[in-house]
Amino acid sequence: MACIFSQSFATAFNGGSTESFTTPTRFFNLSPNVSSLRAFFSPDPSIGTLQIFGVVAPVKFAAVGLQPAAETASFSVSRGFLFLAALLQVTTYVERVSVLVIGGGGREHALCYALKKRSPSCDAVFCAPGNAGISNSGDATCIDYLDISDSLSVIAFCREWGIGLVVVGPEAPLVAGLANDLVNAGIPTFGPSSEAAALEGSKDFMKRLCDKYDIPTAKCSQIQIESQKRIFAAVFLSCIGHLCLIILIENFNEGAPIVVQADGLAAGKGVIVATTLEEAYEAVETMLVKNAFGSAGGRVIIEECLEGEEASFFALVDGENALALESAQDHKRVGDGDVGPNTGGMGAYSPAPVLTKELEKVVMESIIVPTVKGMALEGCKFVGVLYAGLMIERKSGLPKLIEYNVRFGDPECQVLMVRLESDLAQVLLAACKGKLANVSLEWSPGSAMVVVMASNGYPGSYKNGTVIHNLEEAEQVAPTVKVFHAGTALDSDGNYIATGGRVLGITAKGANLAEARDRVYQAVDQVNWPEGFYRRDIGWRALPQKQHHVTEG
Repeated sequence: MACIFSQSFATAFNGGSTESFTTPTRFFNLSPNVSSLRAFFSPDPSIGTLQIFGVVAPVKFAAVGLQPAAETASFSVSRGFLFLAALLQVTTYVERVSVLVIGGGGREHALCYALKKRSPSCDAVFCAPGNAGISNSGDATCIDYLDISDSLSVIAFCREWGIGLVVVGPEAPLVAGLANDLVNAGIPTFGPSSEAAALEGSKDFMKRLCDKYDIPTAKCSQIQIESQKRIFAAVFLSCIGHLCLIILIENFNEGAPIVVQADGLAAGKGVIVATTLEEAYEAVETMLVKNAFGSAGGRVIIEECLEGEEASFFALVDGENALALESAQDHKRVGDGDVGPNTGGMGAYSPAPVLTKELEKVVMESIIVPTVKGMALEGCKFVGVLYAGLMIERKSGLPKLIEYNVRFGDPECQVLMVRLESDLAQVLLAACKGKLANVSLEWSPGSAMVVVMASNGYPGSYKNGTVIHNLEEAEQVAPTVKVFHAGTALDSDGNYIATGGRVLGITAKGANLAEARDRVYQAVDQVNWPEGFYRRDIGWRALPQKQHHVTEG
């Protein structure tokens, strides 16, 4: 934390005794907000602030216009400040850090943005591999040549560039053990070990944990076919399918709708809500026999379909303590009115009115805290962000856990990061060091909304390489509009082109959710991308019915 100076201290500085120094600039950092603080201390333009060993001091420069690139600087500083700094050295020290963000999607762009623009203790932000939008926005230096699947390469990069914090965005590197290797190399890493990442990597693991530690979730059963036996599965499919339905009837005492989901990682698409028993049978066939999700579908989880309203709940975890973030609500289905297949997420907003403060307390006490304690008891302490997909049940009004993710949600991360006002780098470092117990977070008032723009055909097949125009015009709609890039590159003419299914996350803040919605759709209107589409009703659960018109190209 930085020192807060009183008027009496400012007066003492202007009229009191001082000490003069000439020192290499590597020992201090110029404040990024010098101009606003100068007026408080003195009308003299040579008065500014300096951060000496992490402590903010008012100083008088010997030469006006000092630049951070200077090798040495002469300045005078109040003896009173030096005494105060000595007294408060332990509590006021702020560790400065260079950060490497692993990943290259919209979530990672939002993390880079918060680290670069909202974290004064962050000296540099790198993103591997990143994407064209992250690089061009100046939110990070993208390292597209770094193989993030090769732990030794990542470790070597961190050592070469003095990385003091690695933030792992996607789930796949976590499940593969990247965090394990980085931590073993002595590099602070925000993200769980591969053992703890099984909370997302295996629905079966998550369900067994919930059962053991009395965490409320949907009832379920499972069936599994070993990969080498899949060629024989078609012969016995009718028996398997009927067995599934028998299990469902016996365990749940009810028929459709039924949820069928792949056990492993399936990029958010491995869940099918079957409205009839025949659809459930087809879903089992798709996963177990047709191998639609590869090894992720080798085991299938079949569970009751909870009815109510979905919400996303995030908590930072340091192994023992959990710190809740603001609430958010995602829109998984591809079409307006929540129709069509599931996607990775077509939009989100924060806060989510469905998650009242009372319900947030219930979630922490009945779901998050038992999970954190359970993981510790199982010998795999969780360090990172727990993303709980919840269903607020219509009948009881209470939350049940649908699934866990072990990383920030996408696109929920976008709305959370534009609202976060705390120094993200310091917060994540505290989590890595097991020191979240005394951390609190500051959030901007009002609301934020993100609308995902996707390639036509998503979540099915789509065309890459389509050209996108007018992204700068979109950001000029209002100062609170930010375009996050999830899947973009530059063509030979310098135009942005789409390189994925979900391509852009147009994000805006407002005094309330209605204002955030109006701003974000005004920004979406500016984007010229005929081959893209978006949902027109993001926020419909929390706002009066108002569909946004479709603007061509």
